[in-house]
Amino acid sequence: MRIFIPVFISFFCSTIISAQDSIPQKNLEEVIIYSNKFAERKKNLAQKIDVIAQRQINLLNSQNTGDLLVNTGNVFVQKSQQGGSSPIIRGFEASRVLLVVDGIRMNNAIYRSGHLQNVITVDQNMLERIEVLYGPASTLYGSDALGGVVHMRTKQPNLSATDKLSVNGSAFARYSSANKEKTMHADVSLGGKKLAWLQSYNLSDFDDLKMGSNYHEMYPDFGRRSSYITTVNGIDSIVTNDDDRIQKFSGYKQWDVTQKLLYQQNQNVSHLLNVQFSNSSDVPRYDRLQDIRNGNLRFAEWYYGPQKRELAAYELTINETNIFTNIRSIISYQHIQESRHQREYRQYTRHDNRFEDLSVWGATLDARKLWTKHELTVGADAQLNDVKSTAFRKNIFTGETFALDTRYPNGKNKMNYFGIYAQHIYKMNEGKIVFNDGIRLQTVSLHSAIKDNTIFNLPFSEIKQNNTAVTGNFGLIFMPQKNLRMHASLSSGFRAPNVDDAAKIFESNTASRQVIVPNAQLKPEYTYNIDLGITSSLASIIKVEATGFYTLFKNAIALAPAQFKNADSILYNGIMVKVFSSQNINKAFIYGFSSNLTIDPFKNLRFFSTISYTCGRLKPGAGGEVPLDHIPPLFGKTSIEYDNKKMHADFYILYNGWKRLRDYNPSGEDNAQYATPDGTPSWMTLNFKTSLYFNAGFTLQTGIENLLDRNYRHFASGFSAAGRNFILALRVNFKKEN
Repeated sequence: MRIFIPVFISFFCSTIISAQDSIPQKNLEEVIIYSNKFAERKKNLAQKIDVIAQRQINLLNSQNTGDLLVNTGNVFVQKSQQGGSSPIIRGFEASRVLLVVDGIRMNNAIYRSGHLQNVITVDQNMLERIEVLYGPASTLYGSDALGGVVHMRTKQPNLSATDKLSVNGSAFARYSSANKEKTMHADVSLGGKKLAWLQSYNLSDFDDLKMGSNYHEMYPDFGRRSSYITTVNGIDSIVTNDDDRIQKFSGYKQWDVTQKLLYQQNQNVSHLLNVQFSNSSDVPRYDRLQDIRNGNLRFAEWYYGPQKRELAAYELTINETNIFTNIRSIISYQHIQESRHQREYRQYTRHDNRFEDLSVWGATLDARKLWTKHELTVGADAQLNDVKSTAFRKNIFTGETFALDTRYPNGKNKMNYFGIYAQHIYKMNEGKIVFNDGIRLQTVSLHSAIKDNTIFNLPFSEIKQNNTAVTGNFGLIFMPQKNLRMHASLSSGFRAPNVDDAAKIFESNTASRQVIVPNAQLKPEYTYNIDLGITSSLASIIKVEATGFYTLFKNAIALAPAQFKNADSILYNGIMVKVFSSQNINKAFIYGFSSNLTIDPFKNLRFFSTISYTCGRLKPGAGGEVPLDHIPPLFGKTSIEYDNKKMHADFYILYNGWKRLRDYNPSGEDNAQYATPDGTPSWMTLNFKTSLYFNAGFTLQTGIENLLDRNYRHFASGFSAAGRNFILALRVNFKKEN
């Protein structure tokens, strides 16, 4: 029953803390949004947007970018392993949520529809802010922005305002007890009047994570890691875990480097070189290491190889030209390497290794014109993807290798995006009425070729698609008085099937024994969304925000039973498995709401709470409605916060409602095999964090997460969350001119 106390409070009084970066709360007039391509006041945008500013990032003191999103209480995140985090926005996840870093789209041709871990490759300790856009954002960003956009902006080099060299930066070290985390970070900016250089280094070491000891009364053994497989002298053995709350083989390491060079040519022209690198150790796929076959653990090994992301970008900014007020162009190159490695128990001749190597070229050109009551932003963008997929099977005793089916076609895999758009803002009646409207034309081409078809002998040797879409948005904002804002918006989204949707072959679900086969006939997905919202405040003490939405999801791509060579089952990896493929379900719908309230009764004290609810259903026709996968349960956050010049203290509750098994999708990505027989139980955690400010820029941070040591999992996760976790961190910020 404890879960209903904060939920009841939040339903009637909820808040959005994430749009703030200090106490007292910023006025709506002052909140600036950058995800609209150029700086814009939040009050002029009809789309719901949250901002997580740098000060809040520091105060939340999370271990990675995924945990940071969780701790805001506004974004649900799924985890299959400790080295993973998959944001869910309004029931859309993975390839249906667009990730953007510094104006560059991260989504590529092999972003899967299941669960992703790519967001953690962006170092949260280098973030200046995150902007989360809710609902379709295809007008500005093109394909994939069905549920929303997570736009991450990293810190910028700082020029000097004088003739002296400006030196500023930060450093910190953090330890967390639940996984013996050890993180060290340092960044420094050296700036002259025209030239500035920023460099950043981050290293994190995470040991195996320990889950909570306070189990649900109905499921006293839920998630326990009672045994695991170890290999001694080349022989696999199943051994008893000395502490079944330690999630054996969940630890990993990660390191991140950022380098930026800024040249301010003159007052209106600047050049920026942006280089980012992220890499990790092997990342164990913890959920698969729990899989059972014939009464025993199935996998002796299942891990992702190092998650490697390299980015190099050049950005040109020009202001105050004869035609446009602002112009920005970005040319980028990304190199991404992924791999999957697995070996079943005592299968020494079958160590399977699959590798993906991606090269992604990107270019954007955006321009804005301001005149009288109008703002017009126009632009064009392109992304070129080249995917190479290889695989081999190895005998770990002899070292001999054999041919193995690749995850994607083993020939050329190319996917290219091209789009042009226009976005317009019109302010009437002294800004009390604001119109938003926009339109985009998008084309996407895909070509996957099977070079060697001997393993599966598919009935085709290549997949070709050329898709074109027109998407748009229209919004109306009405502000009859300073403390009241109402908004309504209509928007459409578009996502073209990528290489992962149309061409992959892999085993999806161990419990129900499914294999996914290619489908060359896939069509693009479309969403049509309506938002209604209101924001109101009373004497700057009480602020309330509520937003409701309804999304019609057409041609939704979902897994469904299929046939391969006129059979509904095939022999794969030594067992008979059911054949599934990604298919366009006729129609789906999603609806929900989020409501928020902030109360500032005194200068240094704040109460806030937030709650989100989502419901989604597939409508396949004669079979009736089926739950849509990726739909999170009711979730939110409630907090009491105290802040002054010497300290900041935050006591908060994170909570999730029940996700009953009847609301799971039967064949999608909800991972019922990693839940209880009844689904995912409701839970709540008590958390307390403090920051003590000292002279010379030093900050001492302490915290206790999951104070009651609750044992729980997030919905669709095959990995239990941390138990009671003690955090200690020391930060230092410095700034001087030489």
